[in-house]
Order: sequence, then structure tokens, then C-alpha cells
Amino acid sequence: MQFTPALLTALAGRFTPVKTPAVSTPPAQRDPAVAARVSGMLTDIEKGGLDAVLRYAAELDGYDGRPVELDAETVARSGDRLPADLRSAIELGGERTRAFAAAQREHLVDFSTELTPGLVVGQRYVPVGRVGAYLPAGRFPLTASAFMTVGVAKVAGVPSVVACTPPQPHGGANDAVLYAAAVSGVDRVFVLGGVQALAAMAFGLVGDGPVDMLVGAGNAFVAEAKRQLFGTVAIDLLAGPSEVAVIADETADPVLVAADLLGQAEHGPNSPAALVTTSQELARAVVAEVDHQLQTLATRDIAGAAWRDHGSVTWAADRETAATLMDDLAPEHLEVLTADDDWYHDRLTNYGSLFIGPWSTVAYSDKGMAGTNHTLPTAGGAKHSAGLSVSRYLKPLTYQRIAREATPDLATAVQVISDSEGMAAHSATATLRTARWR
Repeated sequence: MQFTPALLTALAGRFTPVKTPAVSTPPAQRDPAVAARVSGMLTDIEKGGLDAVLRYAAELDGYDGRPVELDAETVARSGDRLPADLRSAIELGGERTRAFAAAQREHLVDFSTELTPGLVVGQRYVPVGRVGAYLPAGRFPLTASAFMTVGVAKVAGVPSVVACTPPQPHGGANDAVLYAAAVSGVDRVFVLGGVQALAAMAFGLVGDGPVDMLVGAGNAFVAEAKRQLFGTVAIDLLAGPSEVAVIADETADPVLVAADLLGQAEHGPNSPAALVTTSQELARAVVAEVDHQLQTLATRDIAGAAWRDHGSVTWAADRETAATLMDDLAPEHLEVLTADDDWYHDRLTNYGSLFIGPWSTVAYSDKGMAGTNHTLPTAGGAKHSAGLSVSRYLKPLTYQRIAREATPDLATAVQVISDSEGMAAHSATATLRTARWR
């Protein structure tokens, strides 16, 4: 998450870097070694089938020969093994995420219209048939991931949603992740991790057959597997590492700004965090406050490395410059903590999801409580793409119904264009209908 050099040249004199990243290479840079390893694994699994999947599961995750699919009772009763407060929080997150997805779905309406007498065209939304969701459960189990992938797919009407989640040291699934999948409506769950899990779902080695779409976050190997499997299946998007950016002015609380920057830096040592502010005093205060909070932060080894290597603070001369700089970054998560929040909301266009005002924080969406989806574009992808939503699971299928009386208007123009292109068969499809119309 870095500014475009050409933009910095154009804005020269209107901003000042206060803290720059220690590492100049992009944090999401593709690793050729990872790509080669994933390619070899996918080829092996495509040829070797489930035996190859289980061989990799044994090699990488300590698979011990037990069934990889969890029975329905184990999935349904996973909540019984959780503390009551965690169970209630998971239920609330699942409910909020489904509610927002349902509201999105209500605004995606089928329609038809008559463009000219006898020419009726339209569109209907049809869900994909099968979805495979990857539910991370490594160093930081992403409990809410099931809300965003499984739950939203079910709201969209996807008939079959299978999930894979990596085994824990005891060989089973993480119960919090499993319960989140259960309350989200998952159909089947398999204890498989990494590349082998994605390949198994894509090639139809687990579940009811090959999935049509793979969704969910993961490490560099998971992201690379999705990249290479795209085309064989659809994917939600290529995302990661997690990013956060904040626009703030002199009214912002540096303690909250620092905490929110570290909240996303905690995802991993290569997670970027950026502040653009119109207040030089706030810029200095946030840098000092981040250092202060890191002293007692339990995850300071992770968040501190991310802040050192990929953190930045930039002073902008005015709000127009601040907005221009931020739209260039196009961050995954963007917080606006200013006296002009509405102005920024109207002005900004490039972000994955926006968090407005001092009472908003990215963690509310990360954990599913805000209801919005946390699977979002990174590495500048927000300049051209949106995050995962109910619409991603729906195919907007168009149709046309043409009556006899519309033939002259359509056929004549198609004949002229087809003849100019030298496409005689296209022309014939029109002229034959003209002859029958007469």
C-alpha cells in the first residue's frame, strides 16, 4: 500500500512524509517459490486424487488417518464445547452478517423492459450451484470468516456450500470456527488445510462434486492456489495481507487512531497501516502513541514489525490533498475520523469498506458485528473492484424475447453490420427471418 510516484510528483509541496515504511517493496509481492510449490501440488492432486490430498495432509498438517469429513452431529454440537459468551457472540455475528446480506439481496431485483415494440429484454439473478469455503484456523483463527463466506452464500440461495478448515494440534477442527460455520448454514465440513483443501474442493474430491467457486482468506499458499485455480473455478478475489488506513484531522483522538492502526497491523508482519492527516500535531502524536501502545501489546512482535516495515504517516496540506492521497492508496479498510466526515464520504471512491466517525472501528466488521463483509480487495484492488457480497454468488443472467413485429428493425441493422464485417452466416440469420416476416 504505497503512493503512486507520479501522484506524489503532482502533489509536490502539498504533503510531507512524517513516517515512511522501512521496506520499499510491496508487502503482497508474489513469491516465485510459493507459486512453483503450489503448481506442483495442484498437478499432483489433479492426477492423484484424494490419495494425494491425504498424503499432503499427512506431510503438512499431521493427518492421522481419521475421516476428514465431520459428521453432522459434531458440527451441530460444536457450540456446546464453547464458553457461553463466545457462543453468543458468534450467534450475533452470524445473524448480523446474514441480515446485511439479506438487505443487499432485496436490492438486486429481476427486471424486464421493452426497448422497442416486440423487443423485450431482461435480467434474473440465479445463484451458483456449489461453493467451497476455506475457513482459516492457524495462528489467529478467523472465526467470522464463515459468516462472510458460508452465511452470505446461503442468503444468496447457493444450494451447496462445503467448507474446509485446517486441523488443530488435537487433529480436529477449531470449535469456534466450526460453530460459526454451523450457524451460517454450512452443508458439509472437512478437516483439511492449505493448498490440498482448495484443490480437493475444486476437483470434486470432497463434497458433492467440483465446486463452482472458491472463497475465503488464507496464507500465501492459499492465495496462490486460488490464483492458479481461477478458470477451473471462480474465486471471490485475491486478497491479503490485511490493510488499514485512516484519514484524521486535529479533532481525532491519537490514542484511538494508534489503536486502530495496530489493530490491523496485528494480522501479520507484512500488513500495511497508513495515516493521512491534515494536522502535523496529530501526525507526531500518533507516531508517539503507536510506540507507547506497542510496549504493552501482547502481539507487539507481529504488529510492531508491520508498523516498522509497512507503516506510514503523511501530513496533507488540506482535505482535498488528503482525499486525493487516500484514493491513490485505495486501502482495504478506511477509517475517517474528522470534523468533515460527510465531505470525505461523498468525495472518496477507492476503498474496500469505509468506517465513519470515532465510534467506528475496523474490528467491528472483522468480527462480523457490523454485518458488512470483511473479504475485501487489497494492494490497490479497490480502484477497480469491490469486496465479497451477496451479489458475487449470483449470476445476473440476461434474456431477450423478440416478437415478429420487431424483426424489420433488428434484422436490417444486423444484416448491414454483418455484411460490412464479411460475416455471411451472421447476415443469413437475419435475412432468413426478414424473408419469413414478409
